[in-house]
Amino acid sequence: MAHQTVIVLDFGGQYNQLIARRVRECGVYCEVKPYATPLEELRAMEPIGIIFTGGPGSVYLDGAPQVDPAIFTWGTPILGICYGCQLMAHLLGGRVSPAQEGSAREYGKTETCFDTQCTLFRGLPETGITWMSHGDYMEKVPEGFQLTARSAACPSVAIADEARGFYGVQFHPEVNHTRHGTDMLRRFLYDVCHAAGDWTMGDYKRTAVQSLRDKIGAGRVLLALSGGVDSSVAAALLAEAVGEQLTCVFVDHGLMRKNEGDEVEAAFSPWAMNFVRVDASQRFLSRLAGAEEPERKRKIIGEEFIRVFEGEAKKVGAVDYLAQGTIYPDVIESGAGDAAVIKSHHNVGGLPDCVDFKEIVEPLRLLFKDEVRQLGRELGLPEYLVARQPFPGPGLAIRVIGEITRDKLDTLREADAIFREELARAGEDKRLSQFFAALTNMRSVGVMGDGRTYDWAIALRAVTTDDFMTADWARIPYELLDRVSVRIVNEVKGINRVVYDITSKPPATVEFE
Repeated sequence: MAHQTVIVLDFGGQYNQLIARRVRECGVYCEVKPYATPLEELRAMEPIGIIFTGGPGSVYLDGAPQVDPAIFTWGTPILGICYGCQLMAHLLGGRVSPAQEGSAREYGKTETCFDTQCTLFRGLPETGITWMSHGDYMEKVPEGFQLTARSAACPSVAIADEARGFYGVQFHPEVNHTRHGTDMLRRFLYDVCHAAGDWTMGDYKRTAVQSLRDKIGAGRVLLALSGGVDSSVAAALLAEAVGEQLTCVFVDHGLMRKNEGDEVEAAFSPWAMNFVRVDASQRFLSRLAGAEEPERKRKIIGEEFIRVFEGEAKKVGAVDYLAQGTIYPDVIESGAGDAAVIKSHHNVGGLPDCVDFKEIVEPLRLLFKDEVRQLGRELGLPEYLVARQPFPGPGLAIRVIGEITRDKLDTLREADAIFREELARAGEDKRLSQFFAALTNMRSVGVMGDGRTYDWAIALRAVTTDDFMTADWARIPYELLDRVSVRIVNEVKGINRVVYDITSKPPATVEFE
């Protein structure tokens, strides 16, 4: 089934992925394309609408990102956001100029007045808060456009040519700071582009399963299963499609949380697939002996994982396809054409040379993380696996500060399990984006009973965030922290002090290492 498609044309904006996520949350399929994508390629996608993203440039400068003005002749509705709005005005005969200090230049939360006769704002309050981030403004709007929103500093916050279906906003409707921002995007998608809302994970599951069956045929597939959300959902989808033709190699490096390896294995027992669990904990611990610096730990673990995976792949024999849990943000961030490369992604840190495969299969490469989770639910994966928080590839190795030993890992596992258990019991886990315990490399004097102790300190960490680009430390009730602290000190041998990290990101990162 072909879905209706909206194109998000990326001009280097920091919120490009967020725009696409919001569109899909509205039930409409979209893809992010670099602004330099050839027009014929874009038109071949038969989009029902196009969204120009923001960007760091100024449209009137030489070398600024542009798009062929012929795109405005297609009869396809277009929404320009921030830079995208200014670009539309610039290309259609308006004038964009640098804003003067204190006039038209706006950053952050801004009170905005809307013309609610405009389709984008119909049915919404006449005033509201929007999130601004622009140093230029539309001094003159193109012929045929009307001003549809203003602020105290800027008279041209939004423009519209309703007859042609062209709209532009200087603010960012995709961010949570803009009240009713998603409603505005929904108005564009459904009232302007006449979207049918045909993008659902249930439908994606059905079409993806059939597509995989058609592609793989009678071939064999090998997947490195980490136990993370992406690889787990990829495994479940492939198992649904090709069953015993799939072999999943789960490398248990001994750096997972309490009972996690058993839970991963149990989750895949209902499928008729070949599940290989490799207990490589001693091998990893031996290689990590003496390593204290975080980056060295990461490199050791990444390299050792590949070595173990290679060894297991040889036992499997000839394989036609190698599967990876690549998701859409990986594709976008790796860049294409003139798009900026945020970071290069590869889910398998090196392809095993012993596998003679036809190609790589990436069944999730069109999905965002929240869509991957929903697909996992459609496939029947347990909620504890689908809703699993981000867990670093090196596992607990970077939550044990300093040198790693089996005793330290066991100590951390028990403390972390208590923290997670108490948060779940209090219902706090539902509002937290990520939470965990870390074993510090600090020992301190304590008193237990009538005796002196000299034991380790455990640090607890919990944050709330929308995108993990920034994060705020979580305000957990003192009574709950007290209960966690008492249990850890009393139940976990070797711990005599518990601290709670109240540092946001930035300046800290979510993980300690």
